[in-house]
Amino acid sequence: MSDSIAINVENVTKTYKLYDSPLLRLKESLNPLGKKYHKKFFALNDVSLKINKGETVGILGRNGSGKSTLLKIITGILTPSSGSVSVVGKISALLELGAGFNPELTGIENVYFNGTILGYTRKEMDAKLDEILSFADIGEFIYQPVKTYSSGMFIRLAFGVAINIDPDILIVDEALSVGDEAFQRKCFARIMDFKKKGKTILFVSHSVGTILELCDRAILLDHGERLLSGVPKPVVTSYQKLLYAPADKIGSLLDEIKSSAAKNDFADDEPVPPPGDPAVIEEEETRQDIAYYDANLIPKSTVSYESQGAVIEDPHVTTVDGKKVNILNRGEQYVYNYTVRFDEDAYNVRFAMLIKTVRGLELGGMISHPPTDSINFVPAGTFRKQSFIFKCALTPGAYFLNAGVQGTVNGTGTYLHRLIDAVMFKVQSEKKILATGTVDFSSN
Repeated sequence: MSDSIAINVENVTKTYKLYDSPLLRLKESLNPLGKKYHKKFFALNDVSLKINKGETVGILGRNGSGKSTLLKIITGILTPSSGSVSVVGKISALLELGAGFNPELTGIENVYFNGTILGYTRKEMDAKLDEILSFADIGEFIYQPVKTYSSGMFIRLAFGVAINIDPDILIVDEALSVGDEAFQRKCFARIMDFKKKGKTILFVSHSVGTILELCDRAILLDHGERLLSGVPKPVVTSYQKLLYAPADKIGSLLDEIKSSAAKNDFADDEPVPPPGDPAVIEEEETRQDIAYYDANLIPKSTVSYESQGAVIEDPHVTTVDGKKVNILNRGEQYVYNYTVRFDEDAYNVRFAMLIKTVRGLELGGMISHPPTDSINFVPAGTFRKQSFIFKCALTPGAYFLNAGVQGTVNGTGTYLHRLIDAVMFKVQSEKKILATGTVDFSSN
């Protein structure tokens, strides 16, 4: 294995035997001819991937896609049915609640117990204890059995151990969704510090914002198969399309994603550099005092969800007096417009918009109606124009707009149609700007 590889998963398959009833399990075990009464379920099916040293990789997938199974195999909790896994360096894993802890032991006993599992001596854990307890901050409960802990207390202690033993590789499975906001921020700050030190991080999250913000690369799994690997933004987009696709379109969408992966082969899992800003304003002299329209500023990453009875048309930005623009000035008001064509009757309808960075990080958006006060009914054949007035409180750079129309299909709220990266716009550069970062909090 290359010296640059931290984790190497080769052709890993994990299968389980599924029985329709306990009786069939018993019949199979007693059958003298070895007759099979089970169905084989593939939790993972011939999955291969490489995680490079110092890389932060997020794993996405719908429920049942094999994400947690993959992490458990990498950490050694599960054994693959076939294939192999190689790991270089010490792993610290924060998996589902309860993994690696004995509920009958106290918190402090579990600190040492967990350290032993991870290969540390008691003397080494003594040196780390104060930092672990300070991070967990659960007070006298550290001397109580962990079976008495709330989920929040448990995750505080588990994360305190995982992040403070200085591993080479940190693996996290959706655990950071537990706990209060202050503790979650504390965890993310520590992960960012871990990342800056060049450690390897692998985690599962349903939060696409976390994937976009933290990861160098993302991997999409579905039904135990690896579908796609690459820079986070397109992988996240494919994941979201799968989440909101109607059931009868899932098969064709999976074929589309696999075809896309074949054309953009990331099978060797080379580190993927973050995307550059394709729309940076390079010259101060290009600035104009008024907003204007640049016909060449067209997004190349637009993705359309499968229609479920509605289609979004003609998304564009205008000034408040109706002039079409896509080169904006900081601090001024603009209007985001689009038209929705309803091909079928629609119920509980709402419209939405979202502004994102080049990397896909969601900055904020608006909806037309609160969930409790949506439009009850829109008949087929209707064209409805939707507008959102927004203040351009953004620093100079390039940004993207999404458009969406939501409704109820078969009793479930979903997107009737959605456009990702429907419109691209720039905010003009300024010589005397005082704002930093992305959002201009000083804009009047």
